[in-house]
Amino acid sequence: MTKKSQIPFEIDSVAAVFESYQGKARQKLLALRALVFQTAAKTEGVGALQETLKWGQPSYLTPETKSGTTVRIDAIKDDPNHVAIYFHCQTNLVSTFRDMYGDRLTFEGNRALILDVRKKLPEKEVRHCLASALTYHLAKKRKS
Repeated sequence: MTKKSQIPFEIDSVAAVFESYQGKARQKLLALRALVFQTAAKTEGVGALQETLKWGQPSYLTPETKSGTTVRIDAIKDDPNHVAIYFHCQTNLVSTFRDMYGDRLTFEGNRALILDVRKKLPEKEVRHCLASALTYHLAKKRKS
């Protein structure tokens, strides 16, 4: 495990979910977890990040500022080679990401970004997607 993925867990049930992941999926999800926290810390307006479980999946919320929409990450059941970042399906986030990164990233419907655990994490693109989700409500306020 790399140093950047060693962010301490504050909730035992979240730690237990990460412990339940296997092999490369676990490594990729820990790297995504670290990237979520790093992105939140570097993105103006996000504030403190809350890590919890929603639908049994590690989830990240912005309760202090209410700047963003919930981001969830999880292994894909019955597919050990892929993990997903889930975004609220009633936002335009995934369609926007598809327009921007459709040639480089894989998406599922209007709710998920799918990542292959055997490939290098496309950090720049994923960081942008995470920052967009974590500031989704701020961006909407600025437009209105």
